[in-house]
This record gives sequence, C-alpha cells and structure tokens, in this order.
Amino acid sequence: MKIGDLVTRNSYNNDIVFIITEIQDDVAYLKGSNIRLVADAPLSDLVLSDARDDFEPDVDELKVDRDEYFYLPGKILHLDGDDDYLKKSLEFYKRAGVFAIGKKVTESEMPLVISKLLNEIKPDILVITGHDAYYEKLGDKTNINNYKNSKYFIESVRKAREYESSHEKLVIIAGACQSDYEDLIKSGSNYASSPKRVNIHALDPAIIATNISLTDKNKTIDIKELLNKTKYGKSGLGGILGKGMMYVGYPR
Repeated sequence: MKIGDLVTRNSYNNDIVFIITEIQDDVAYLKGSNIRLVADAPLSDLVLSDARDDFEPDVDELKVDRDEYFYLPGKILHLDGDDDYLKKSLEFYKRAGVFAIGKKVTESEMPLVISKLLNEIKPDILVITGHDAYYEKLGDKTNINNYKNSKYFIESVRKAREYESSHEKLVIIAGACQSDYEDLIKSGSNYASSPKRVNIHALDPAIIATNISLTDKNKTIDIKELLNKTKYGKSGLGGILGKGMMYVGYPR
C-alpha cells in the first residue's frame, strides 16, 4: 500500500472509503475520500478498495431557468479546514452557477480571520466547515471539550453574528463530522451538523449553501426537502426555517 491508495478498514466493516495520506512505520494516516473524516489504522487492518462515491447531488435541478427574468444568487463565502474538500465544494458551486469564494483556513485559525474576511467579502451566505469529531468515550455530548474542533466553529459563528446579527441577512452553515449541533445553533448558525453526531459528506454544507443561494428571497425554504438532498439527511444536518437569498429582476 502507498500514499494515494483508496482503502477501507476491516475493523469497521469496510464502511468508509479513505485515501492514504501518510504512512509511518506500520500505521497509515487516512482521510475520507468523500466523508469529512480523518483517522489512522494499522496497515494490517486495511484492504484496497475500488469503490467510488455513490452519492451524486443533482446540480442540474438547482440551476435557474433562463427566461425573461434575471437572477442574482446569494454570494457564498466558504471557509474549509481541508483543501481537498474545499476544491470539491468550489467545483460544485461553479457547476451550479453560483458565485462562491473559498478560503482554506485551519479550524483553530477560523475565529481569528472570520471578521476580516466578512468585512472584505460581504457574503450573503457563510459556510464554516472542515474536520471535527465527537469523542464518545469521554462521555457527555454537551461538553464542548469532548469535540475536536466544535469550539472553533462556535467561536467563529459568534464572531460572524457580531458582524451581522440577523439570520435573514447572513445565513450561516457551520460544522463538520459529529459536530456539536445544539451549541452551533445556539451560537447563531442557521444550519449546523450533526444532530445525531454522524459523519457528513464533503459536499453537504455546499449543498445547503447552494440551495439557499438559488432560492428566491420571498420564498420560504422547505427545510425537510432541503435536508433530504444531503447524504445523511436530518441525522447529519439540521437548522431553522428561513427564506432564500436570491434576488429576481425583470426584464432580463
């Protein structure tokens, strides 16, 4: 086995496909091919995999019909702790026809740069994501110290709400795999992961952001329908009712 190989772990019933990012001695360091998860495992636990992602969001259904009206989708600022997932998300935004600016920022650095970026870019929609984990062995899921990066996401959301307090003027989507959903919502997120402390797909935050960007400002979003467009639905993401962020004008 070598760096770049796709593998699964026997000890976890080969449930997730990983990419080997590093090998030290007999230990491989892994990153989910499409799930926002990092892990390590002994080489002896791994098997090569040729599996590909079976989740393919329908971009065509998101695109706005070109008719006699013109459309101004909401602008997205996407902060991501993982460069590969950021690139996947930016490609998705481009295919959907929305304007998004992406920044690779380590999770612990996000609270330090969020205010500056918001003032520079002035987005309608903010995505704050990367990697996270809930350490179940530590117990209490209400204790923020039992999460890998949730505290940085929460602090970033709070700073974003200092910039814009209205949930209708700035839509915030925050969290990653197994994040502290309840505290992310309490801190000011419109949408957050993860209600059931499950892993989420690399594109899940981008799917939410894109749908909001391409929904009319006067239209209330069907939250159940929206969550069902993501990989794990209401187990992976949840949020509050709200409207879209796209202006519609006439004539074209």
